[in-house]
Amino acid sequence: MAAGLGWTGPAALANPGDEIVAITGATIFDATGTAPFRGTVIVRGGRIEAVGADVRIPPRATVVRAEGKALLPGFIDVHTHWSPAGSPRTLPQIASAYLESGVTTVNDFHQQPEAFAPRRAWLAGIEAPHVNFVARMSTPGGHGADWGDTSTTKWVATAESARREVQALQPYKPDFIKVFADGWRYGQLPEETSMNVETLTAIAEEAHKNGQRVLTHTVTVERGKLAAQAGIDVIAHSIQDGVLDDDAVAAIRKAGTSYAPTLAIYQLRPDEMGPGRKDDEATRLRIRKYGYAEENVRKLAAAGVPIALGTDAGIGSAKHGISTLQEMELLVAAGLTPKAALLAGTSNSALALGLLGDRGTIEKGKRADLVLIDGAPWETIGDVRKIERVFVDGKLVHGAGARRSPGNLATALPAVPAAPLIDDFERTDGRSTLDTLRLVDMDGGVERSRVVTNRVTHPGGGGNALAFAVEMSPKEKPEGGVLVPLSRGSVTPVDARGFTGVRLDMRGAGRYLVVVNTLAGEWTASVEAKEDWTELRVPFSALVPTRPRRENAPVPAWRGDDLVQVGVVVMREAGASAWGEIDNLGFY
Repeated sequence: MAAGLGWTGPAALANPGDEIVAITGATIFDATGTAPFRGTVIVRGGRIEAVGADVRIPPRATVVRAEGKALLPGFIDVHTHWSPAGSPRTLPQIASAYLESGVTTVNDFHQQPEAFAPRRAWLAGIEAPHVNFVARMSTPGGHGADWGDTSTTKWVATAESARREVQALQPYKPDFIKVFADGWRYGQLPEETSMNVETLTAIAEEAHKNGQRVLTHTVTVERGKLAAQAGIDVIAHSIQDGVLDDDAVAAIRKAGTSYAPTLAIYQLRPDEMGPGRKDDEATRLRIRKYGYAEENVRKLAAAGVPIALGTDAGIGSAKHGISTLQEMELLVAAGLTPKAALLAGTSNSALALGLLGDRGTIEKGKRADLVLIDGAPWETIGDVRKIERVFVDGKLVHGAGARRSPGNLATALPAVPAAPLIDDFERTDGRSTLDTLRLVDMDGGVERSRVVTNRVTHPGGGGNALAFAVEMSPKEKPEGGVLVPLSRGSVTPVDARGFTGVRLDMRGAGRYLVVVNTLAGEWTASVEAKEDWTELRVPFSALVPTRPRRENAPVPAWRGDDLVQVGVVVMREAGASAWGEIDNLGFY
């Protein structure tokens, strides 16, 4: 146990309940704007009961002696992706990584709405930060729209469709909404894929009616002005195609829009900095754009625009947890003071999300989300890495004395037994026999294959079948098809070891791939479909691993107890069309 830091009194790790914790002797940075001061914080039932220099310690309180340490509100990251391609990759590992970095609230931009409820239930059983689930919206063909079908990212192009789709999201109870509003990706092809101001305004208005704030993927000066005009709450990327003019700054400030620059995802690599750096056009462009990003942070902060903290962690090289701390360091490197960077990671982010009444500062009545640090990060920002203990809702979740839930050591939820019938395609609401929402599978990018599905009569088989038509994109190895999740949101894996393989009725023209997605990656087997209906059986032994979920990951071994989706995909030459009909998809 660290010197000068210890527990006295009752056991330190009971669930919050009525437990009383007194943190004494720390220098408190309360994120309200006041200077740090030495004092005591009393926590009862997960909330801050008292804070000050002369606070009486209640009887039977668990006392944390923190002389020489700094106590701060838990950090908040408004922009993360809990993606299986990120680092770390699984939900419990990601949760632990954030706690170890003092991050107690995050926004997850990566999940389809179907996954919100099962992932919320999963998080409730482990030690984790507060996770807000964010629904996604984009233009047809826009950035983000290629992550899945319209069930995953809503596609809108008019004010009317925007209002309708925001309402369609409400049964899933999204905490916030993210809009890919400008350009395909990072300002490329904006004229092709940008969202007009009427549509963006309608999203903001409809979301606000439902108590949800809106964040945008915004990376250009022009679109920053438009975000402010539309009443967007948070610009969640760096504006980096130039320096914001005074009119744009004034518009953003007047709108009350916060700015989360996500410098961590854009920061220059070692080979792009210092003597001997690369000197090609791509490198010069990245250096120039990052310079614009830093200047815009300084200019907005100087104008009084709240600077919030986001990282885009889970995408590219931005790692969960540590990137949040790094973002504060990058804000200081860009010209903000250490104090301003800490406010970005605490109260400003809570303000941006409309949560300041509940967290983000150390004040009476707020959540006891707290970080104990060996240092003075308001003087030296690098001290944010010297984390000793972290509390979420008053419970010690990281540091000496903390006990981690067994669920934090798992990599997935326990598998449930597979049902023999996956989908007979009789339901008219787009859901499978398992009550899961069907998804289309397509290649991503600016140009992508188009998949259309429809229910048709299955002659001779009785009932209905699913027809799909694919217009292949003009690219190498285009594809499209249909996937059926085996659990809501593909969150809980399925154990199919009691079966031999996949069966389905099918008709079509040529070769197709039967696809089985697992937690480890994708498995496929080639099948031949004819114009007449035929029963196809694909033994698990015929499946071949094709695309592991992690780049450069070793080829996985077939397990059979980690299945998440089953479907059919067709691959044809660029620009070609294909069709197929399937029925009675299941295991045999």
